Amino acid sequence: MLDDARLPVLVVNVARVRDVRLGRLCEQAAAASGWRPPLMFSTTPGDAGSAAARRALEAGADLVIAAGGDGTVRACAEVLAGTTVPLAIVPVGSANLTAKALGLPARAETALQVAFGGRERKVDLAVADGITFAAMAGIGLDAAVVGATSAGLKHVAGWGAYAAAAAVQVLRPRTTFTIRLDQGERMIRRAHSVTVGNSGALPGGFVILPAARLDDGLLDVVILAPVGPLGWANVGYRVLLRSGHDDPRLERYQARTVEISAATDLPRQVDGEMIAPARSLTVAVRPGVLRVRVPA
Repeated sequence: MLDDARLPVLVVNVARVRDVRLGRLCEQAAAASGWRPPLMFSTTPGDAGSAAARRALEAGADLVIAAGGDGTVRACAEVLAGTTVPLAIVPVGSANLTAKALGLPARAETALQVAFGGRERKVDLAVADGITFAAMAGIGLDAAVVGATSAGLKHVAGWGAYAAAAAVQVLRPRTTFTIRLDQGERMIRRAHSVTVGNSGALPGGFVILPAARLDDGLLDVVILAPVGPLGWANVGYRVLLRSGHDDPRLERYQARTVEISAATDLPRQVDGEMIAPARSLTVAVRPGVLRVRVPA
Protein backbone atom coordinates (compact mmCIF):
# COMPACT_ATOMS: atom_id res chain seq x y z
CA MET A 1 0.00 0.00 0.00
CA LEU A 2 1.14 3.56 -0.70
CA ASP A 3 0.71 4.55 2.96
CA ASP A 4 3.43 2.05 3.85
CA ALA A 5 5.79 3.24 1.12
CA ARG A 6 8.90 5.24 1.83
CA LEU A 7 8.83 9.04 1.93
CA PRO A 8 11.26 11.14 -0.13
CA VAL A 9 11.86 14.84 0.55
CA LEU A 10 13.24 17.17 -2.11
CA VAL A 11 15.29 20.10 -0.77
CA VAL A 12 15.47 22.72 -3.52
CA ASN A 13 17.87 25.63 -3.74
CA VAL A 14 15.47 28.15 -5.25
CA ALA A 15 18.36 30.33 -6.42
CA ARG A 16 19.43 27.46 -8.69
CA VAL A 17 16.11 25.80 -9.61
CA ARG A 18 13.54 28.28 -10.90
CA ASP A 19 10.99 26.09 -12.72
CA VAL A 20 8.54 23.47 -11.47
CA ARG A 21 9.74 20.76 -13.83
CA LEU A 22 12.09 19.28 -11.24
CA GLY A 23 9.20 18.69 -8.84
CA ARG A 24 7.23 16.86 -11.53
CA LEU A 25 10.26 14.77 -12.47
CA CYS A 26 10.76 13.83 -8.83
CA GLU A 27 7.10 12.83 -8.48
CA GLN A 28 7.34 10.65 -11.58
CA ALA A 29 10.59 8.99 -10.46
CA ALA A 30 9.15 8.32 -6.98
CA ALA A 31 5.95 6.80 -8.38
CA ALA A 32 7.88 4.60 -10.80
CA SER A 33 9.88 3.18 -7.88
CA GLY A 34 6.92 2.68 -5.55
CA TRP A 35 7.70 5.60 -3.24
CA ARG A 36 5.20 8.06 -1.80
CA PRO A 37 4.79 11.47 -3.48
CA PRO A 38 7.71 13.64 -2.38
CA LEU A 39 7.50 16.55 -0.01
CA MET A 40 9.31 19.64 -1.23
CA PHE A 41 11.11 22.15 1.00
CA SER A 42 13.01 25.20 -0.23
CA THR A 43 16.21 26.86 0.91
CA THR A 44 16.13 30.52 1.95
CA PRO A 45 18.61 33.38 1.48
CA GLY A 46 19.67 32.92 5.10
CA ASP A 47 19.82 29.12 5.13
CA ALA A 48 21.49 26.92 2.52
CA GLY A 49 19.43 23.85 3.38
CA SER A 50 20.07 22.88 6.99
CA ALA A 51 16.62 23.99 8.17
CA ALA A 52 14.94 22.21 5.25
CA ALA A 53 16.88 19.01 5.98
CA ARG A 54 15.86 19.14 9.65
CA ARG A 55 12.23 19.59 8.58
CA ALA A 56 12.65 16.55 6.35
CA LEU A 57 13.81 14.42 9.27
CA GLU A 58 10.96 15.69 11.43
CA ALA A 59 8.52 14.72 8.66
CA GLY A 60 9.86 11.16 8.69
CA ALA A 61 11.88 11.27 5.48
CA ASP A 62 13.41 8.02 4.25
CA LEU A 63 15.46 9.87 1.63
CA VAL A 64 16.58 13.49 1.26
CA ILE A 65 17.34 14.75 -2.23
CA ALA A 66 19.44 17.93 -2.39
CA ALA A 67 18.82 19.89 -5.59
CA GLY A 68 21.47 22.58 -5.64
CA GLY A 69 25.20 23.14 -5.60
CA ASP A 70 27.90 22.21 -3.12
CA GLY A 71 26.52 24.61 -0.51
CA THR A 72 23.13 22.91 -0.53
CA VAL A 73 24.76 19.48 -0.43
CA ARG A 74 27.00 20.53 2.47
CA ALA A 75 24.07 21.90 4.49
CA CYS A 76 21.97 18.75 4.03
CA ALA A 77 24.93 16.44 4.67
CA GLU A 78 25.67 18.18 7.98
CA VAL A 79 22.13 17.43 9.21
CA LEU A 80 22.00 13.85 7.88
CA ALA A 81 25.44 12.86 9.21
CA GLY A 82 25.17 10.01 11.68
CA THR A 83 21.56 9.17 10.75
CA THR A 84 20.27 6.25 8.68
CA VAL A 85 18.64 8.59 6.15
CA PRO A 86 20.61 8.71 2.88
CA LEU A 87 21.33 11.80 0.81
CA ALA A 88 20.79 11.93 -2.94
CA ILE A 89 22.01 14.79 -5.12
CA VAL A 90 20.62 16.56 -8.17
CA PRO A 91 23.66 18.70 -9.09
CA VAL A 92 22.61 22.10 -10.40
CA GLY A 93 25.43 24.25 -8.98
CA SER A 94 28.41 25.83 -10.71
CA ALA A 95 31.05 23.42 -9.37
CA ASN A 96 29.21 20.32 -8.02
CA LEU A 97 32.44 18.93 -6.53
CA THR A 98 30.79 16.33 -4.31
CA ALA A 99 28.49 15.07 -7.06
CA LYS A 100 31.41 14.71 -9.46
CA ALA A 101 33.49 12.87 -6.86
CA LEU A 102 30.60 10.43 -6.40
CA GLY A 103 30.27 9.87 -10.15
CA LEU A 104 26.73 11.26 -10.26
CA PRO A 105 25.10 12.22 -13.58
CA ALA A 106 24.59 15.89 -14.40
CA ARG A 107 21.10 15.56 -15.92
CA ALA A 108 18.23 15.90 -13.45
CA GLU A 109 16.26 12.95 -14.86
CA THR A 110 19.23 10.59 -14.57
CA ALA A 111 20.23 11.92 -11.14
CA LEU A 112 16.71 11.19 -9.89
CA GLN A 113 16.94 7.65 -11.24
CA VAL A 114 20.05 7.23 -9.09
CA ALA A 115 18.22 8.75 -6.10
CA PHE A 116 15.46 6.14 -6.25
CA GLY A 117 17.25 3.22 -7.87
CA GLY A 118 20.93 3.55 -6.97
CA ARG A 119 22.90 1.85 -4.27
CA GLU A 120 23.88 3.22 -0.89
CA ARG A 121 27.45 4.14 -0.03
CA LYS A 122 28.94 5.42 3.22
CA VAL A 123 31.31 8.36 2.81
CA ASP A 124 33.38 10.61 5.03
CA LEU A 125 32.70 14.19 5.96
CA ALA A 126 35.10 16.66 7.55
CA VAL A 127 34.85 19.52 10.03
CA ALA A 128 36.70 22.81 9.53
CA ASP A 129 36.57 25.03 12.62
CA GLY A 130 33.18 23.60 13.55
CA ILE A 131 31.72 23.69 10.02
CA THR A 132 30.97 20.33 8.39
CA PHE A 133 31.92 19.97 4.73
CA ALA A 134 31.83 17.28 2.07
CA ALA A 135 34.37 18.29 -0.57
CA MET A 136 37.05 20.82 0.32
CA ALA A 137 38.12 23.65 2.63
CA GLY A 138 41.00 26.03 2.24
CA ILE A 139 42.81 29.14 3.41
CA GLY A 140 44.60 31.57 1.13
CA LEU A 141 44.51 31.61 -2.66
CA ASP A 142 41.78 29.02 -3.25
CA ALA A 143 39.43 30.94 -0.96
CA ALA A 144 40.41 34.23 -2.60
CA VAL A 145 39.40 32.76 -5.97
CA VAL A 146 36.04 31.66 -4.56
CA GLY A 147 35.46 35.10 -3.04
CA ALA A 148 36.40 36.90 -6.26
CA THR A 149 34.14 34.81 -8.49
CA SER A 150 30.98 36.63 -9.50
CA ALA A 151 27.76 34.79 -8.64
CA GLY A 152 26.23 35.98 -11.90
CA LEU A 153 29.21 34.76 -13.92
CA LYS A 154 29.04 31.38 -12.18
CA HIS A 155 25.47 30.97 -13.44
CA VAL A 156 26.57 31.73 -16.99
CA ALA A 157 30.09 30.30 -17.27
CA GLY A 158 30.25 27.59 -14.59
CA TRP A 159 33.84 26.50 -13.93
CA GLY A 160 35.10 29.14 -16.38
CA ALA A 161 34.09 31.81 -13.87
CA TYR A 162 36.54 30.35 -11.34
CA ALA A 163 39.30 30.21 -13.96
CA ALA A 164 38.77 33.88 -14.79
CA ALA A 165 39.02 34.84 -11.11
CA ALA A 166 42.11 32.66 -10.62
CA ALA A 167 43.96 34.46 -13.42
CA VAL A 168 43.91 37.60 -11.27
CA GLN A 169 44.28 36.04 -7.82
CA VAL A 170 47.49 34.15 -8.65
CA LEU A 171 49.25 37.53 -8.43
CA ARG A 172 48.66 37.59 -4.67
CA PRO A 173 51.91 37.34 -2.64
CA ARG A 174 52.81 34.19 -0.75
CA THR A 175 52.32 33.91 3.01
CA THR A 176 54.17 32.00 5.71
CA PHE A 177 52.12 28.98 6.82
CA THR A 178 52.69 26.55 9.66
CA ILE A 179 51.10 23.15 9.02
CA ARG A 180 50.77 20.26 11.46
CA LEU A 181 49.45 16.85 10.41
CA ASP A 182 48.15 14.34 13.00
CA GLN A 183 50.00 15.99 15.88
CA GLY A 184 53.31 15.55 14.03
CA GLU A 185 56.18 17.94 13.51
CA ARG A 186 55.27 21.42 12.34
CA MET A 187 56.11 22.27 8.73
CA ILE A 188 56.79 25.89 7.78
CA ARG A 189 56.16 26.90 4.18
CA ARG A 190 55.99 30.07 2.11
CA ALA A 191 52.93 29.36 0.01
CA HIS A 192 49.85 30.80 -1.67
CA SER A 193 47.36 28.47 0.00
CA VAL A 194 46.80 25.31 1.99
CA THR A 195 43.75 23.32 0.96
CA VAL A 196 42.27 20.27 2.69
CA GLY A 197 40.22 17.94 0.52
CA ASN A 198 37.81 15.14 1.24
CA SER A 199 37.52 14.92 -2.55
CA GLY A 200 40.13 15.88 -5.11
CA ALA A 201 38.93 18.88 -7.13
CA LEU A 202 39.17 22.60 -6.49
CA PRO A 203 36.26 24.94 -7.19
CA GLY A 204 36.37 25.14 -10.96
CA GLY A 205 36.78 21.38 -11.27
CA PHE A 206 40.58 21.24 -11.38
CA VAL A 207 41.69 17.89 -9.90
CA ILE A 208 44.62 18.82 -7.71
CA LEU A 209 44.38 15.84 -5.33
CA PRO A 210 44.08 12.79 -7.61
CA ALA A 211 44.60 10.34 -4.72
CA ALA A 212 41.69 11.73 -2.66
CA ARG A 213 38.80 9.39 -1.92
CA LEU A 214 35.53 10.16 -0.17
CA ASP A 215 35.56 6.94 1.85
CA ASP A 216 39.19 6.32 2.83
CA GLY A 217 39.00 7.89 6.30
CA LEU A 218 41.70 10.38 5.33
CA LEU A 219 41.99 14.03 4.37
CA ASP A 220 44.24 15.06 1.50
CA VAL A 221 46.28 18.25 1.90
CA VAL A 222 47.83 20.38 -0.84
CA ILE A 223 50.34 23.19 -0.28
CA LEU A 224 50.48 25.43 -3.33
CA ALA A 225 53.65 27.56 -3.64
CA PRO A 226 54.69 28.25 -7.26
CA VAL A 227 56.66 31.41 -8.05
CA GLY A 228 56.32 33.32 -11.31
CA PRO A 229 54.68 32.39 -14.61
CA LEU A 230 56.88 29.34 -15.21
CA GLY A 231 56.12 27.98 -11.75
CA TRP A 232 52.39 28.38 -12.29
CA ALA A 233 52.64 26.83 -15.76
CA ASN A 234 54.42 23.80 -14.30
CA VAL A 235 51.79 23.33 -11.60
CA GLY A 236 48.96 23.83 -14.08
CA TYR A 237 50.43 21.23 -16.42
CA ARG A 238 50.64 18.68 -13.60
CA VAL A 239 47.08 19.42 -12.47
CA LEU A 240 45.76 18.94 -16.00
CA LEU A 241 47.60 15.60 -16.23
CA ARG A 242 46.45 14.62 -12.72
CA SER A 243 50.10 13.95 -11.96
CA GLY A 244 51.19 12.64 -8.57
CA HIS A 245 54.61 14.27 -8.82
CA ASP A 246 55.38 16.63 -5.92
CA ASP A 247 58.04 19.29 -5.38
CA PRO A 248 58.28 22.53 -3.38
CA ARG A 249 55.80 24.20 -5.77
CA LEU A 250 53.12 21.56 -5.16
CA GLU A 251 53.21 19.35 -2.05
CA ARG A 252 50.53 16.84 -1.08
CA TYR A 253 49.98 14.86 2.11
CA GLN A 254 47.35 12.74 3.85
CA ALA A 255 46.22 12.99 7.46
CA ARG A 256 43.23 12.64 9.78
CA THR A 257 43.66 16.04 11.40
CA VAL A 258 45.20 19.15 9.88
CA GLU A 259 46.16 22.33 11.76
CA ILE A 260 47.04 25.36 9.64
CA SER A 261 48.14 28.79 10.84
CA ALA A 262 49.23 31.80 8.80
CA ALA A 263 51.19 34.97 9.47
CA THR A 264 48.20 37.17 8.66
CA ASP A 265 44.42 37.01 8.29
CA LEU A 266 43.52 35.26 5.04
CA PRO A 267 40.32 34.43 3.15
CA ARG A 268 38.85 30.99 3.90
CA GLN A 269 36.30 28.82 2.12
CA VAL A 270 34.33 25.66 2.89
CA ASP A 271 32.78 23.77 -0.04
CA GLY A 272 32.92 26.85 -2.22
CA GLU A 273 31.35 29.19 0.33
CA MET A 274 33.26 31.95 2.09
CA ILE A 275 33.66 31.92 5.87
CA ALA A 276 35.20 34.64 8.03
CA PRO A 277 38.85 35.47 7.29
CA ALA A 278 41.28 34.30 9.95
CA ARG A 279 44.87 33.28 10.60
CA SER A 280 44.11 29.60 11.11
CA LEU A 281 42.07 26.63 9.95
CA THR A 282 41.79 23.29 11.76
CA VAL A 283 40.23 20.32 9.99
CA ALA A 284 39.35 16.79 11.15
CA VAL A 285 37.81 13.87 9.25
CA ARG A 286 34.55 12.14 10.24
CA PRO A 287 34.86 8.69 8.67
CA GLY A 288 31.81 7.02 7.15
CA VAL A 289 29.17 9.24 8.77
CA LEU A 290 27.04 9.96 5.69
CA ARG A 291 24.97 7.60 3.54
CA VAL A 292 24.69 8.71 -0.08
CA ARG A 293 22.96 7.33 -3.17
CA VAL A 294 25.34 6.53 -6.04
CA PRO A 295 24.87 4.81 -9.41
CA ALA A 296 24.18 1.10 -9.10
